[in-house]
Amino acid sequence: MSLITDRASLDFLLFDVLSMQALQQSERFSAFDRDTATAILDTAQKIAEDVYLPCAAEVDAQEPEFVDGKAITHPKVGPALKEYCEAGFLAAGFDESFGGMGAPSMLKTAIDGMFSCANTSIQSYAMLTQGAANLINTFGTEQQKSLFLPPMLEGRWLGTMCLSEPQAGSSLADIRTRAEPIGDGRYKITGTKMWISGGEQDISENIVNMVLAKVPGGPPGVKGISLFITPKMRVHDDGSLGDPNNITLAGLNHKLGNRATTNTLLNFGEKGDCIGWLVGQEHHGLAYMFQMMNEARIAVGHGASMLGLAGYLYSLQYAKERPQGRRPSEKDPDSPQIPLIEHADVRRLLLAQKAFTEGAMALIFYCAQLVDEIAIAPSKEEAQRVELLLDLLTPMAKSWPSEYCLEANKHAIQILGGYGYTRDYPVERFYRDNRLNPIHEGAHAIHGIDLLGRKVRVAGGAAFQTFIELVSETLDEAQSHTELAAECAQLSALRDTLIDTTQTLADPGQGERELANATLYLDAFGHITVGWLWLRQGLAALKRQTGGEETPFLSGKLQTMRYFYRYELVKVPPMLGLCKATDDTCLAMTAQQYL
Repeated sequence: MSLITDRASLDFLLFDVLSMQALQQSERFSAFDRDTATAILDTAQKIAEDVYLPCAAEVDAQEPEFVDGKAITHPKVGPALKEYCEAGFLAAGFDESFGGMGAPSMLKTAIDGMFSCANTSIQSYAMLTQGAANLINTFGTEQQKSLFLPPMLEGRWLGTMCLSEPQAGSSLADIRTRAEPIGDGRYKITGTKMWISGGEQDISENIVNMVLAKVPGGPPGVKGISLFITPKMRVHDDGSLGDPNNITLAGLNHKLGNRATTNTLLNFGEKGDCIGWLVGQEHHGLAYMFQMMNEARIAVGHGASMLGLAGYLYSLQYAKERPQGRRPSEKDPDSPQIPLIEHADVRRLLLAQKAFTEGAMALIFYCAQLVDEIAIAPSKEEAQRVELLLDLLTPMAKSWPSEYCLEANKHAIQILGGYGYTRDYPVERFYRDNRLNPIHEGAHAIHGIDLLGRKVRVAGGAAFQTFIELVSETLDEAQSHTELAAECAQLSALRDTLIDTTQTLADPGQGERELANATLYLDAFGHITVGWLWLRQGLAALKRQTGGEETPFLSGKLQTMRYFYRYELVKVPPMLGLCKATDDTCLAMTAQQYL
């Protein structure tokens, strides 16, 4: 049994539920038939299991050190990441002109998921580099692309995103980092950035920081933000490295989890000129950075899903192998003990993990499918329609797995009992690693406000309407199967309640009271979305059963779907009820009343 992937479930999701094989019909992805995808996934699984997984506990136990102004990482981090890069996986999603595979996003997501499940701390460096490279590829000049993309996609230079500052946190309107123009598209960068993952390390030749800063004289707030490529080492016009770029490591943040990824406090221009290249136009930086931010948000949700899967796979194996106790009906203390998995509540805990992790994976892979659909859209209008839907789902793709796969990790610890919270077993590490994700790339509440305050209203609610139409299409198909009648009735009612609640809250003039329960709205909308995707998984399982395939795997999918509907979706109506009523219990509590 693999501890980093469930290939049967992965194949089921990719090929039965989301029909990745249909992408082969397009010229862009014509080379990626099922056999090719399987071979690539086989290679990824082997490297992840042989290289990433064995050192996961070590790199967690020995976190990076701050020595003489430098960050010193565990000696196994660099070599492990190098094997991932040399296999071509860092560049897999990029065009062949950049040395990539041109792989579909769905396949790339599956590849990276195995590495993230095996060792999320090391994989974070790859995720950030891919996002930074994609940002340069989309908005950079031809010179910037030629200088930075080749070494980044080879893994010789790694990337970061530098947004937050000590005094501003997530409030980007309040950043103070400044950029003074010096000509030729270059600027002197001065300021401080906080919580920068990978901002300093000893595993790459250079670090390419994507920095948000304000050019003097620009508009106030977020409208005055610009974006700059600001490398650790200066880069000559021929691509060779020059002198240090005066980016000082002021300190390392010592984190609860994800410890092998350095997390830094950086000072720019403290000891001399720090030079950055402007990306695109001045004062448009936040709009550009949103591409990397949104990619990172989905990647955070993906990482959370994989950590949930890691805990599920380990606790499942443990529950099957660990004898403990007897059935309630067995009173003889000399009778043989039974495996933990034979106890009803252990099965409940495993079923909850399975429902959360496989539901979260369905959400992440559906977003990846939308990325592929945008890439091969037959018209600009269709591409825009899908982009709006992806924007709508992004807050949920980040936040729902971060919340509920963390809950899954809690259940994994519970199954191991006292052993679960010791460092002799990995499940406590999975929980610590995953606890960062509700904060990574925007705290949970920010995404609720984004979803309710903006995303459901964009383009006159077009994305929300598209989502409702997709749910309705699935319901129309599923209602022909009597086995799914209860689930269809439940989801249909929740769809209508969501429409009603959203119409009430999304009216113009929305105020603080209407947004006070935005987090509840986010959770409820996420539950409905995952419930819809579970119904699609149930449909796919029934289709295979109708074809004569009767296996525990397929009946297990249907049983997990039923669990999610009976135990989780029933929580949605009260949440939406509080939202629609604009309940002000939390808002009305004054600061003084907490004393």
